[in-house]
Amino acid sequence: MLKSCFKKILSLRLQATFCMDQPKLPEDGQQGISKSQLKKQDKLAQKEQKKAEKQVQQPKQDEKPKKEKDDEEVDPRFYFENRSKQIQQLKETKQPFPFPHKFQVQYTVPKFREKFAPLVPENGQILNDVATVAGRVMQSRSAGKALIFLDIQNEGGNIQVLCNAQHYVDKEIPFDQVVNVIKRGDIIGVEGHPTRSNKGEFSILPLRLVLLSPCLHMLPKAFYGFKDLEQRYRMRYLDLIMNNKVREIFLTRTKVIKLLREYFDNNGFLEVETPSLNIIQGGATAKPFKTFHNDLQRDLFMRVAPELYLKMLVVGGLDRVYEIGKQFRNESIDQTHNPEFTSLEFYQAYADYQDLMTLTEELLSGIVLKIKGSYKFRIHKEGNKHITLTESDIKNQEKNGEVEKDDDFIEIDFTPPWPRISMMQELEKQLGEPLPVDLETDEAQKFFEKQCFKHKVDCAPPRTTTRLIDKLVGHFMEVNFKNPTFLIDHPQKMSPLSKFHRLSPGLSERFELFVNYHELCNAYTELNDPFIQKYLFQKQTQEAAKGDDEAMGYDEAFIKALEHGLPPTGGWGLGIDRFIMLLTDTTNIQEVLLFPAMKPEMTIEEMQKIQKEKEAQQAQKGPQQQEKQAPKQQQEKAPKQQQEKQEKKPKNEQKKAKPDQKQEPKVQQEVQQEVQQEVQQEVQKEVQQDQEQKEEGK
Repeated sequence: MLKSCFKKILSLRLQATFCMDQPKLPEDGQQGISKSQLKKQDKLAQKEQKKAEKQVQQPKQDEKPKKEKDDEEVDPRFYFENRSKQIQQLKETKQPFPFPHKFQVQYTVPKFREKFAPLVPENGQILNDVATVAGRVMQSRSAGKALIFLDIQNEGGNIQVLCNAQHYVDKEIPFDQVVNVIKRGDIIGVEGHPTRSNKGEFSILPLRLVLLSPCLHMLPKAFYGFKDLEQRYRMRYLDLIMNNKVREIFLTRTKVIKLLREYFDNNGFLEVETPSLNIIQGGATAKPFKTFHNDLQRDLFMRVAPELYLKMLVVGGLDRVYEIGKQFRNESIDQTHNPEFTSLEFYQAYADYQDLMTLTEELLSGIVLKIKGSYKFRIHKEGNKHITLTESDIKNQEKNGEVEKDDDFIEIDFTPPWPRISMMQELEKQLGEPLPVDLETDEAQKFFEKQCFKHKVDCAPPRTTTRLIDKLVGHFMEVNFKNPTFLIDHPQKMSPLSKFHRLSPGLSERFELFVNYHELCNAYTELNDPFIQKYLFQKQTQEAAKGDDEAMGYDEAFIKALEHGLPPTGGWGLGIDRFIMLLTDTTNIQEVLLFPAMKPEMTIEEMQKIQKEKEAQQAQKGPQQQEKQAPKQQQEKAPKQQQEKQEKKPKNEQKKAKPDQKQEPKVQQEVQQEVQQEVQQEVQKEVQQDQEQKEEGK
């Protein structure tokens, strides 16, 4: 009974499944359709139905946002080509003309905001005043054909341009035509009413828009910014457009130079200009740039310092002179050195280096107080990384809780007076040995060379006494000068233009000011004895003969000027670039120079040319290398055969050998075998001796 019931149930299930799998019968005159085809047709019908519903529900969008999106998404090269074609067409049609001669600007953007923003307190309010501003378009947003929002920036400020077709009155060029032409990066002029948007953003409502200068290249996206260091320095104009903090750095630079001029002008100094091309290299111990004058048929040197000329002016009766100018030194490029830099030098008759230290404290601390508002200020330990941060970067840091800590900063205190440290006395303490009295001897040079070797202080040749002392001072002392510190009383040998110390023989009345571990100022009581100056110049020529390309030349004209009488004088020099680096919290001198020295950037053609030359050289070396490699291949066969033999050894022997060990030459293997045999023999002897001793003990 059970078996029969079970069979019936199975038969019923099979019939049911068979009926379910059968396709629907076609109607008369139609072909049969499979089940999979029916499913595909149903899916296609559903997709078409959804598309139709979306088209009915969503109104047609304006075409302009799509067009702007396409412009921003194309390759920058194609963008340049397309934009150039558009501007060329506008030059022909003049609808509008893309390069007008004049646009009358009444207010900068910051001044416009300062004057009219308080007068528009309510949202949606429009003033009757009409004003004109101009700026570069940084962002563009569309809310339809009749409402466009532009953000323009000018003089460090920005404002929204609320372009509404209802208020646009210029009849020469229609609203939609002008708006379609304006792209991100263009410079435009706006004439309109001060207003405030419905969301409270202070804006200008344009009655007229004028394209003043089109931007043919695509600007970097505001979200990502412009951060590449090398490109920023090469394209400083784009750096200033995209990074407002860079603009602030150079505004600070201008303020500092202005304050320096004000101080010296108010204290009876006369600003002068001296030659940049010199017949003899002099004024400082540095390697100069050399050029050739065709008419004079002689070599000339770009000046490394204006010192000698300024002292000649003091001889002539100009008791207080100063010069702010460029100096040129053919030395390495790094974070604190640039071949071309700006310095200030002044010379004051009837003053010595003690007077200049007091003046330095008053001058620099006063500038710090005016720029920073306090004698104390903080700078980043590892450089300021906020110069190129975008708004999106700042928001992401706030979300992630990336807040700067006190440990990320160091505090610099310019409160006067500043400590004064004697160079040679402090160096003697650091070395723990008495220094040679006479630095002109060979024994002194050997002593300092020994100290450099002992303390692992590198000094590139020529290893003269002055260079060795300078390296030791940098190693032991300069690393401790965080706050302003005077390093005073240098050896006379290191200061050929300074006067000898009145109390300590062999030293000079000179000081260097160090701040944040870097030299900022250099000053001394000037040497006015023509006999000693002549002797020191001769010593410098001897150093140059030994290979010191930083040594000064013998300047006969300066000696002759000293022979006419130079009053007791104090001279002082400041590296303006480094001082501005300190005040703007930057660690790279290229950040404070508008156009720093850069390595030449190769073009694509130059790179291709170099690649072709390399390929040609390799093609020429090909047959020669094959001839040279033939005997080498024969020599290499022997170790390969040894490797094959070792691979054929039993696995136990292979485990004993190190997997990464290379095959050694036969000579080394024979030596190792002999050593192993000797060791085995000694071990066997020791074992035999132990056994004999045990037997004797028994």
